[in-house]
This record gives sequence, C-alpha cells and structure tokens, in this order.
Amino acid sequence: MNATPEADHAARVAEVRRFLAAHPAVEAVQLVITDVNGVGRGKTLAREELEPLFARGRNVAGSILGLDITGEDVEESGLVWSVGDADKMVWPVPGSLCLAPWLQRPTAQVLVTQHDMASIAGGPGLPGTADPRHVLARAVARLEALGYTPVVAAELEFYLLEREGHGVKPARAVLGEQPATRIDAYGLGKLEGMAPLFDDLYAGARAMGLPVQTLMSEYAPGQFEITLQHRPDAMRAADEAVLFKRLVKGTALRHGRVGSFMAKPFAAAAGCGFHIHVSLQDAEGRNVFAAEDPAGTPLLRQAIGGLQATMVESTAVFAPNANSFRRFRQNSYAPIAPSWGINNRSVSLRVPPGPPASRHVEHRPCGADANPYLAIAVVLEGMRYGLVNALDPGPPVTGNGYEKPLASKLPTHWPLALEAAAASGFLREALSLPFLDLFLAVKRQECEKFNARITEVDFEWYLENA
Repeated sequence: MNATPEADHAARVAEVRRFLAAHPAVEAVQLVITDVNGVGRGKTLAREELEPLFARGRNVAGSILGLDITGEDVEESGLVWSVGDADKMVWPVPGSLCLAPWLQRPTAQVLVTQHDMASIAGGPGLPGTADPRHVLARAVARLEALGYTPVVAAELEFYLLEREGHGVKPARAVLGEQPATRIDAYGLGKLEGMAPLFDDLYAGARAMGLPVQTLMSEYAPGQFEITLQHRPDAMRAADEAVLFKRLVKGTALRHGRVGSFMAKPFAAAAGCGFHIHVSLQDAEGRNVFAAEDPAGTPLLRQAIGGLQATMVESTAVFAPNANSFRRFRQNSYAPIAPSWGINNRSVSLRVPPGPPASRHVEHRPCGADANPYLAIAVVLEGMRYGLVNALDPGPPVTGNGYEKPLASKLPTHWPLALEAAAASGFLREALSLPFLDLFLAVKRQECEKFNARITEVDFEWYLENA
C-alpha cells in the first residue's frame, strides 16, 4: 500500500533532521538535478535551507533542463521564452542526501527531481516531462507491469588527466610523479602510484554510501575503471552512477588532476565506456535469465533480440556527443555493430561467464559520457521490446566480431544518429514524444554549434593547401 502524502511528508522531514543531527559541521548543501546531457546542475543552499527543501520543495527555473552541453539555453526545447522561463518545482530524491567529501567547506549534496508546480498536501505534483529521471522511472514501471524487476550495475571507465597548455595528457602518478606513458593494462603499479587519490575516493564513497567495488587500470595510460554493485533497483543504480561521477571529478580535482568521462580524449588511445549489466528478477526474486547454458534462458535471448533490434536507432542516446563517435573503431573494445556473443568483448551485447544464477547481459555500446538515466531507460525498454515481441537474436558471434560480415552497423557520425533517433517509433515510446523532442532540440543545437567551429585541423589542412 502506498504511503499517504502526510506520511511521505513526515518521512522526508525525519530524513533531513536525522542527517543534520548526524552532521552538525555541514554548512551548505549542493542541490543537484541531472539534465538531458547527464550534467549535474543546481545551486548551493545554506544549511538552514535544507529542511524547507525537504518539507516544501523549491522553485527552480524550468529551463535548467533545457540547456545544451555548454550551459546555453535551447529555445527549441520549449522551456525558455515561449513559456516565459517559468519555474518548476524540485523535490529531493529520498535517500540521496549525503556528504560531498571532496569539498574543503563541510558540504552536503542531494539529488532533486523536477515536478510541475502543483503540490498535493505538501508533496510533489506531476512528474516534469523534461526530467531524465522520470524517463527511467517509466521504463522500470513498464517492466514491472510484465512481472519483472531489473537488476542493474554500472561499470564506468574514466581518465585521470592533467592540463598541459591548451590540452591535457595522462596524469602523472601522485606518488613518485611518474609520467603515464605506457599502456600497462591491469598494471598494479598504476594503481599504487595513484594510491593517495584512490584512497580518498574510496573513503569518499564510504561517506556517501556508494557501493564501489573493483578498481583496475584500463587499457590506456591514465585510464581506470571502478565497478558499482548490482542493484535490484535500477533507479538507485543510476543515481549511484551520477554520484560516482561527481565523486571521481571532485576527488581528482583535490589532487590536482582532472577526472574525465569524455568518450575519447585521445585519438590513439582507448575510449571510455559505460557498460550496463542487467538481469531480470521474477516476483520471487529469481533471475529469469539463470541457466546452465552459457547463453542463458530463452527470455535472455529475447531480451538480447530486443536490444539488438533497437540499437541503431538508440545510438544517439548511447553516444550523445560529437566526440562519442570517435570510440567506434575496429579492435577498439568499443562495438561497431548490434551483435551479441558469449564471453566475447568484440560484440555489443555480451553474456559474461559465471555461475548459472549470475547469468545476465552486458550492454557495451554506451560511452562514459552517456546520461545514466537515459541510457539505462533505453536498455530496459529495448529488453522489454524483445520480451513482448519474443525476438530471436540469431546465433551468437564467435571469435573476432570486428571481422564478421555485418548485417547492420552502428551510426558512425553524430548527424546520422540524430536522424535515426528522430525517425524512431521505438524512442517515441521509450522516452515519450515530449522528451524525445526535447532531447533532439538540445542535440541539434549542439551539433550545429560544433560544426560551426573552426578548428586547428581546418587551418592545418586548408589554410595553404586549398
């Protein structure tokens, strides 16, 4: 039975009072809402403003969710001057209030979500159509209506960099100041050289309640990966991915480094992926993909079939920026086609090895620059599409998937991906038409601005040769 609005109000107030009592040194709180691009936006409140936020919500300009990646208004979003830049109400996400341990001033942070201005007995009104978090909530609810609870884990790759002139380079080790010049995949020396930074990162994760697990050095100099724990709560998994990215960036900054989830910072080095691990539980909490067969159950193969069938038109969500498409290269650990396989990292949809109860799909197309709420939502909707339509993914790829004949290929350029998204009936349903229109308005403005820039390559190639 759902709690009454009065009980919800009491629970919110009790949560904030417990936190303030447990953290008397906290002076400020960062209010964080995630926009279409996955960028955290908001403001810093004084300590005394925190309880009113939990009790009554807070007005914030609705256009905060209609900004492009540079923070500029997108008039075509329908959230700016056509509606007078009207306010919307934001409310805290229960359970997300935590410390921001990388900041010198004692500061907390809380995720918020946007709703219409109307409130019901002191609680949120209708979900705001521009908030990516509500897109994921809808995707989870649609799977639950079929009797399934998604179990999700985020696996994020990132770089630790330092600035050099107008550019960046892989960061020197914190201990010994050794330059990062070698690939050294899985190298323990890379981890040990960054030990002070990672010690602070793990301590910060504990303070924030984030379930960070395995740390490893990835394939490129300065590249690392940390996995987050599987959650039978897809929304919590996405919230934790958002908070984890903030933690990495903040902790790196304290150590004089840049923590970056850019998809492809260096042309000759590996890109950064966001691998989404998903299984489905039934009403009794059993994994419906579990099987002795390494390929899983028929339901797993149907879910893979749905992800496969919807991947090309969904690429604009998985690769949302111009730089995102630089990841998709032969033999790069980033996929180039909607393929699947068993224990095979050359495909888009990998079924990892392991005990029967652990059987799941690892979705590999996303760059680390993808919005976690939207990426996970579209993955869940793709799986649902496959289950509802009992799709067959065909035989798994064996060997080097990059060398196999391709029935179809992921878009390799941003405008092509946006065109495919605009024509997609699947995305209209998965994201809702109002949100898809907002997403495309933002991305089209970014694409236009990006293509209008004159770069160093323009001068190198054309200044004297043209």
